[in-house]
Amino acid sequence: MKFIDEVDIEVHSGAGGKGCVSYRREKYVPMGGPDGGDGGHGGNVYFMGDEGLNTLMHFRGLKTFKGKDGDNGASSNMQGADGDDMILKVPVGTLIYHRETGDLICDITEHGQKYLAAEGGLGGKGNAYFKSSTHQTPRFAQNGQPGIEIPIRLELKLLADIALIGLPNAGKSTLISAISAARPKIADYPFTTLEPNLGVVQLGEKTLVVTDIPGLIEGAAEGKGLGTKFLKHIERTSALVHLIDCSMFLEEFEAIEAYSIVRDELGKHNPELLNKKEIVCLTKIDAMTEEEIEKFRSSMEEQLDRRVLPISGVSGRNIDLLKQLMLKTKEIIDQEKAKEGTHGN
Repeated sequence: MKFIDEVDIEVHSGAGGKGCVSYRREKYVPMGGPDGGDGGHGGNVYFMGDEGLNTLMHFRGLKTFKGKDGDNGASSNMQGADGDDMILKVPVGTLIYHRETGDLICDITEHGQKYLAAEGGLGGKGNAYFKSSTHQTPRFAQNGQPGIEIPIRLELKLLADIALIGLPNAGKSTLISAISAARPKIADYPFTTLEPNLGVVQLGEKTLVVTDIPGLIEGAAEGKGLGTKFLKHIERTSALVHLIDCSMFLEEFEAIEAYSIVRDELGKHNPELLNKKEIVCLTKIDAMTEEEIEKFRSSMEEQLDRRVLPISGVSGRNIDLLKQLMLKTKEIIDQEKAKEGTHGN
């Protein structure tokens, strides 16, 4: 299924039904008064989060979504039926913008979260409503209110705990297939991943969601390569796993340079990304000697002043350790957020 993460649509709530002009005409009530009923309310348009969706593809080709109009009122004080609501299901992580103003209207972050985007028009009052002691036979009724039309832009930012990042062909797809049930396309050429893949990592009874982000190249923040199209998905993650394919380099400084390129692009897109917790991994070590692995690991740890973990998605080396590190990192972040929330209250 093609991944679609941005779409422009129109939402239009239903119009209210017209009020009715009518009078009682029973056989034994020759002077019957007004009995025109009110029109029904127009249908609302809602957005609702659905964790079973991970794409906006179901909006493709359909540009206008409309609530049903309310029915007109009828005689005998019968109110018209309200129009059916339109409920538009979107993936959790969808941002809803007003397309013309650019204002963020709603951020759908939870399954079942419901947002009223366009309220239906009120039904018009029938002539029975306007009867009074001084106006016994009103000969008019109200029209229903029109619906509201709003231009909407939907933008999906994946909600994942961990994002796998790195240059093209760094081993992200291989790793996510090794740690989860996700089965992305894998090949030995750049840009194998053309859309983010989500995988659920299971550790006992605990789980975390991981996404592999298409490879970043120098200039990605300015639109080169796959550009900023997928950089935004990193913003929602709690932490990063930075993959560096050291098997393709002869010297350690080249691996450090590859690390710096990706970090620079993250900072250009959003400086806050540089503050996320990060696990640095050397990938594809199954194609290296132990001496080469140690040379790159020790040099990078010295230069970056942090732990560097050599892994192989093919042989499975250190994969269990990486999964434990990812879970521990997520738990630390969750604890920090909980403390901030407590202090905030």
